[in-house]
Amino acid sequence: MSCTTVLLGKKATNDGSTMVARTDDGHFDVKKMVVVNPEDQPRKYKSAIGHLEIELPDDPMRYTSCPSVDLKDGIWAATGINEANVGMTATETITTNPRVLAADPLVKYIEAKKPEDTEVPGGIGEEDIVVLVLPYIKSAREGVLRLGALLEKYGTYESNGICFNDKDECWWLETIGGHHWIARRVRDEEVVIMPNQFGMDRFDLDDAFGDKKENLCSEDLREFIKDNYLDLGQDGEFNPRDAFGSKSSHDHVYNTPRAWYMGRTLCPTTYKWDGDGADFTPVSDNIPWSFVPEKKLAAEDVASLLSSHYENTPYDPFAKFAEKPGIYRPIGINRTGVTSICQIRGYMPEELMAVEWVCFASTTYSAFVPLYTNVSKMPEYFSDVTLDATTDNLYWASRFIGALADPYYGGTIMDVDRYKNAVASRGRGLIREYDKRMMESGSYDLFEEANDKITDMLKEETTKCMNAVLLTASQGMKNGYSRSDN
Repeated sequence: MSCTTVLLGKKATNDGSTMVARTDDGHFDVKKMVVVNPEDQPRKYKSAIGHLEIELPDDPMRYTSCPSVDLKDGIWAATGINEANVGMTATETITTNPRVLAADPLVKYIEAKKPEDTEVPGGIGEEDIVVLVLPYIKSAREGVLRLGALLEKYGTYESNGICFNDKDECWWLETIGGHHWIARRVRDEEVVIMPNQFGMDRFDLDDAFGDKKENLCSEDLREFIKDNYLDLGQDGEFNPRDAFGSKSSHDHVYNTPRAWYMGRTLCPTTYKWDGDGADFTPVSDNIPWSFVPEKKLAAEDVASLLSSHYENTPYDPFAKFAEKPGIYRPIGINRTGVTSICQIRGYMPEELMAVEWVCFASTTYSAFVPLYTNVSKMPEYFSDVTLDATTDNLYWASRFIGALADPYYGGTIMDVDRYKNAVASRGRGLIREYDKRMMESGSYDLFEEANDKITDMLKEETTKCMNAVLLTASQGMKNGYSRSDN
């Protein structure tokens, strides 16, 4: 699934929290946000795509989830935070190369087409990973180790990247072929950017097979690299992107331009991004996996980054004077189902640490709203979503706003921006209010009340934006006419 992922270490954020964020860019997948309580978590899991059955532990934790409404292809939980204050998003579809796939093929489901045939289950994939991992981990590192063990045992039928965060650490894991994997801890001062390619451009094998402070991998990775001649380094430096990833001309319109835009946003003066002698361009294959940003980022900055469409560049599809509008795939794309920012605020009491910023549909036109995750249920505005379009829930309301606003971008974007800012500021204000109330009272029982208040505000602002955008779109209809047009 085509997505964009960002990870932020705790020294890269304005308040010392860690954040992992991802746009879930399916094909207009209808999504909702729910809480999965322990009694609702399966003890035997069967995947829809891989037809694989897995026995699960009997002690799951509560967690939030953004599953598909139509379950015909599986759950696709996308993202969530569990009751141990561990966040996770899954997955970022990445790339690999024929050398890797020849040495460790993907584990594909084989259907029994004839009575004498035997069905062969496939491995695990994006459909499954959040459900199989998030309810059972108490740290980001534990998430890497549990998922790594599952990959080694069952394999995967696709190439994916997965991120985890807790109050202190963020970790990024990338699959390698069917059963191998590699993971790095994000350094506290760094921001990692991921645009649908194999990302890691450095890895310390000595640490991975020694102290394991910042690097983890499958047990036989060293032998796998050596036996299959995967190390392409000329200078003794091992570059996993070169070893395990792939490069193609398609990357230069679909992937690398997004990395270029995110990098130039994070470090506008550290590197030269435009013109002759640029350090990096939209078609550079060596854009770093991580940057130390020139300023610390808040959740709103992450939301803005994941809503972008090459603003202030020659490639903005909405700019009247853009030289090459629309030639690159933007981050804020039309088909996004859900986007989340899992924020773990390590400076808060344990009960208050987790806040999940959620946005449905195209991020260019939709608002990110913060919600407490330490709850047993989500408001119906987020959870009660059907496959039929309606304005009664946030998913479909967001889809309506985007579809109405897009053809009239110039006339509607101010209303959309006001909407986004109002939801972010009022939502953050309510979080601050309830943080204070619960800390002062020492009683942490107002989370659902707070989420309900945030939802009431969100409904008000969403309706206001929809009214404004609908009016502009109606005024621009092709069949408009008045007597003065004679």
